[in-house]
Amino acid sequence: MGKSISHQPAASGSDRQSERAFAMNRLLSPVLIVFFCLTLPVHADPRQWQDEWPRTDFSRTSVQYSEILSGGPPKDGIPPIDHPEFRMVGEVTGLADGEPVITFEHNGDARAYPLQVMIWHEIVNDVVGGKPVTVTYCPLCNSGIVFDRNLDGSVLDFGTTGKLRNSDLVMYDRQTESWWQQFLGEGIVGQMTGKRLAMLPSRFESYARFRDRFPDGRVLVPANPELRDYGANPYAGYDTSHRPFLYDGDLPKGIAPLKRVVIVDGEAWSLDLLREVRQVRRDDLLIRWEPGQNSALDTTQIAKGRDVGNVSVQRRTGDVWQDAVHDLTFAFVFRAFHPQAVLNHLP
Repeated sequence: MGKSISHQPAASGSDRQSERAFAMNRLLSPVLIVFFCLTLPVHADPRQWQDEWPRTDFSRTSVQYSEILSGGPPKDGIPPIDHPEFRMVGEVTGLADGEPVITFEHNGDARAYPLQVMIWHEIVNDVVGGKPVTVTYCPLCNSGIVFDRNLDGSVLDFGTTGKLRNSDLVMYDRQTESWWQQFLGEGIVGQMTGKRLAMLPSRFESYARFRDRFPDGRVLVPANPELRDYGANPYAGYDTSHRPFLYDGDLPKGIAPLKRVVIVDGEAWSLDLLREVRQVRRDDLLIRWEPGQNSALDTTQIAKGRDVGNVSVQRRTGDVWQDAVHDLTFAFVFRAFHPQAVLNHLP
């Protein structure tokens, strides 16, 4: 516990290419395997992408372009949901009790976004309780974050670039076509470089827990159930792999790179540790773990994924405990974006 993570030497270029080829064949569905083999990942180059992104100001960036990879799909090749459809909790079918959902509540409007839908779309532009929000999920990082779409007096809406940085989804806003790092909510390319979206308190939890907390809540459903194989996991076995997909950076030491961690204020705790201690309390902060949520990235069917548990993060204001901003992701993601920060984990 309380260990500051360090790194291991990166694999050689040839080793990384072999790992990528293995990962493609192990992780992706047959249709996606063909697609990815036809569009091998390459480093993004503004001169190559200008035709696809004529409105993006590539003269402005806060990162090295060599850090950005093409994941294969083109702009919005992973289609975001712009007109989400919902059903009341009591009307939902085809969603098992343990299935993971991203949940968000504002002004009494509680909504759940099942990962069986998010894994195929990654972004939902929505309005919850009168607040414009973007609900995001990056399967390769297992990072689900809800952002406020209001920024500097404008309301943005987002799509997928088809690019990755540190194996994390790179989004874009349709107003300026600037690129955004999903894990940080930060503009990294274009007019919005350096801008930050406000993260909003949300949860990864089982559908049953959401249903119990919000019996009048609403659940995102596919507009066209035949569009994708909803309920299936196209990344089967990913969260027990030895190395992340399309990631060339340093790995954490003392913990497997694809172990889940919860991050609060730049510090992380592994879920294995939380499973053992059940809760961590520091002054006004309370982190709790309870069983009962399936992994979305384990078996071919999300409903059959192993139990990775539920995590809640709350802060006390006076006598009231309220949900706090946090992120649930993999250890390698924490290492990539917080290289000097503390990761608490089992020996």
